[in-house]
Amino acid sequence: MYGLIGKMRAQAGKRDELLDILLGSSSAMPGCLSYVIARDPVDADAIWITEVWDNRESHKASLQLPEVQAAIKQAMPIIAGFDSSTEIEPVGGFGLPAG
Repeated sequence: MYGLIGKMRAQAGKRDELLDILLGSSSAMPGCLSYVIARDPVDADAIWITEVWDNRESHKASLQLPEVQAAIKQAMPIIAGFDSSTEIEPVGGFGLPAG
């Protein structure tokens, strides 16, 4: 399995708009086992994204899906930046196959 954990920053006051865009584009991504978008409880402009994929290639391919491309185009003007991104190797857990 392949995973990513990242922290994204929205333009001031635009976090909920960014959340809506991300949530609207994440329903049909082949190979995606888990895609969790969360508000940072301390930082009003921050979003955490945790992804688990069957493999790195599925994640890379997802970036070419028309729905994902449209979401990226829509979201870019309200993204202030990316604070961090970490690749991980999930080994299992509730809802995931054993690694």
